[in-house]
Amino acid sequence: MCGRLFQKTPAAEAARIFATANPVPNIPPRYNAAPTQDVLAVRFNPETGQRSLDLLHWGLIPIWAKDRSIASRLINARSEGIDKKPSFADAFRRRRCLVPADGFYEWKKDGKHREPFAVTMRDGGLFAFAGLWERWRGEGGEIVRSFTIVTTAANDLLSPIHERMPVIVHPADYDRWLGAAPADEAELHALMKPFPAERMRVYPVDPAVGNVRNDDPHLIEPMAAMAPAGEPAGANPA
Repeated sequence: MCGRLFQKTPAAEAARIFATANPVPNIPPRYNAAPTQDVLAVRFNPETGQRSLDLLHWGLIPIWAKDRSIASRLINARSEGIDKKPSFADAFRRRRCLVPADGFYEWKKDGKHREPFAVTMRDGGLFAFAGLWERWRGEGGEIVRSFTIVTTAANDLLSPIHERMPVIVHPADYDRWLGAAPADEAELHALMKPFPAERMRVYPVDPAVGNVRNDDPHLIEPMAAMAPAGEPAGANPA
């Protein structure tokens, strides 16, 4: 699953990387973004032929939902059967998005103990999760644009920590996932696979990340007493 992420790259730089056309959202870097919060996401507008970088509510609210409470249960969407699930099927066909991230967190359970890890690209670059988005209107007329992150089976790097991982979209496939380039459902399903383990890295971080009120740069640093996977002790994340 994916229940926490960080977006430390400035929004203006993310807009440049993803070639979005709208005004850049005014949001500071996030080091511990969590469900129910607003998070940067990239969408494609077929009418203008342009991408936009927007703030969307993390936790999908289907168009048919009676209220917003369902959002907390739809922060992730399993890729298996996604085209048949009432909460996700229409969004999968019509409203796919990308969620930029510098990394995400996962917890390894050992009995009652839960150890947090950060997961990044080995080159330290910004990447993107596959997401789905919805536009929901409440009875009072309020409009909420929300999203969920698509997940798949964990790769060999992450499977010792958790059985699931977010779907990470290769830059060459951004247009197909967003709907800017033709792609049938078979092609879309082919994109929802584990990302190559050799291009990623995992390292332990401060348990303070478990508190959503904590949101500062030290959270993404490796624990001083423990070495990141494949790195000497004290090394900084790439």
